[in-house]
Amino acid sequence: MKVFLGLPAPRGFRGSSSGPAPRGFRESAPESAHAPRGVGHLRADEEFPVAARRALSDTQLRRNLGKATGTIRAKRARVVAELPDWEELRAAGQAIKAETMAHLDSYLQQLETNVTGRGGTVHWARDAIEANNIVTGLVQAAGATEVVKVKSLATDEIGLNDALAAAGIAAHETDLAELIVQLGRDRPSHILVPAIHRNRAEIREIFLREMGDVDPGLSDDPAALAEAARRHLRRKFLSATVGISGANFAVAETGALCVVESEGNGRMCVTLPRTLITVMGIEKVIPRWADLGVFLQLLPRSSTGERMNPYTSMWTGVTPGDGPQSVHLVLLDNGRTAALADPVGRAALHCIRCSACLNVCPVYERTGGHAYGSVYPGPIGAVLSPLLTGVEDNASLPYASSLCGACYEVCPVKIDIPSILVHLRGRHVDAAREHRKVPSAEAITMAAASWVMADPARYAAAQAAGRSGRLLARRGKISALPPPLAGWTRARDAPVPPAQTFRQWWRSQHGDDDQAPPIHEAGPINKAGPMDEAGPSDQAGQSGPAERDGR
Repeated sequence: MKVFLGLPAPRGFRGSSSGPAPRGFRESAPESAHAPRGVGHLRADEEFPVAARRALSDTQLRRNLGKATGTIRAKRARVVAELPDWEELRAAGQAIKAETMAHLDSYLQQLETNVTGRGGTVHWARDAIEANNIVTGLVQAAGATEVVKVKSLATDEIGLNDALAAAGIAAHETDLAELIVQLGRDRPSHILVPAIHRNRAEIREIFLREMGDVDPGLSDDPAALAEAARRHLRRKFLSATVGISGANFAVAETGALCVVESEGNGRMCVTLPRTLITVMGIEKVIPRWADLGVFLQLLPRSSTGERMNPYTSMWTGVTPGDGPQSVHLVLLDNGRTAALADPVGRAALHCIRCSACLNVCPVYERTGGHAYGSVYPGPIGAVLSPLLTGVEDNASLPYASSLCGACYEVCPVKIDIPSILVHLRGRHVDAAREHRKVPSAEAITMAAASWVMADPARYAAAQAAGRSGRLLARRGKISALPPPLAGWTRARDAPVPPAQTFRQWWRSQHGDDDQAPPIHEAGPINKAGPMDEAGPSDQAGQSGPAERDGR
């Protein structure tokens, strides 16, 4: 194997305080390790708050999202509740992924050895540009002018369809939701259900407008729509000589690749064409065949709310006379090395693209996926996209969260997304500070808060002064604060300061006893610290801001 990704040849890697660090990768990745600008779909044209505001005004979009995410949430909850060892499965998945990232270079080389040993060819792509060039060259070498594709987030990430079109090659999406998106000249808005923002009536109109062979009397009945898509795609399957897929998993031990899906289109794509090209992010490798037993229980329950995937396709190299006779695997970096070099952020590479975090996120449910501007929307996209592109290229995404922690609770591999979001916010603040000659208003406010909180007397005085905010209360809430705090109440109400501070309440209950009350350790999804300075009777509710078996 040639030196990978422009990094030094694999060598021992010095560990970090967050746990074992991957061997063969430097602690700080060079700028060139990030996904390149101008190609693919990882960067937004506008910041999240601007796009989100527009999405919030689309009532039909919000109805579509609310119904779809609510249905998927309920299905997931039912099938997860059936397993008494669900938490043990989550812990196992987390451990396997952590081990893989700690030894990623070794497992990738083992995967390459086993794929090539079984007749396949492995290509290494540093970024989207190299990957697109590799795939385009392979299709041209096969003499094809069209390809069929099974749903692949990686190929959408690198903008492969655009690159193929520029070379005169037509790419036909065969997943039903992806077909809807492609025919509608739209962008996907969900990892599992790319057309989640469309309803049946809208899909019918797209089919009537874009499918030349569709029955003009087509109804919006789901079965009729699926049959129209099936007839449209069957001719593509039977005539295409090149198939392109993603991969949910690749087993280093055997060289086997795995795709899971619900419609059977994936099975067609990976068995009928003479040439099969798989584009896979380097983080999708897992060490052992037995590890699939964990993930094939976690993934379907977390994604579609099913006990098992309807179609699980696996292939290992070339089998003479059976299936594709030319098999290629393109291993894609495109910023993953940069993510791996971040001791906190690298956990985002554990993601198995189930979309469970999207379905519980209050921000995503109200804005949809397009507001994120990346092929990876929702909570996982808010951390993964900035890690792949560099935080400053997606600086608004880590703030697209209320930090409620629901995403951590449902993640099948226990990615602590809230902690990574806070970490990336910190990286953005540090980067901004380096380029700002005059401290920002926020920096001045934080410095003042630090000075006040560093001294008990100053802190107590500030608490007493804070009670003056009760003068602004109307009907039990503060709907408008004066500048510079006015921005907070433009989107939400502020709580009314309690009549007593916590210290005053404690003193009234315990006299002059200065012994502090017990403080219980917060869990990983609630890192805000101890309760606010209010007595139990004053704890009012506070409103907060709203939020494919993907490969």
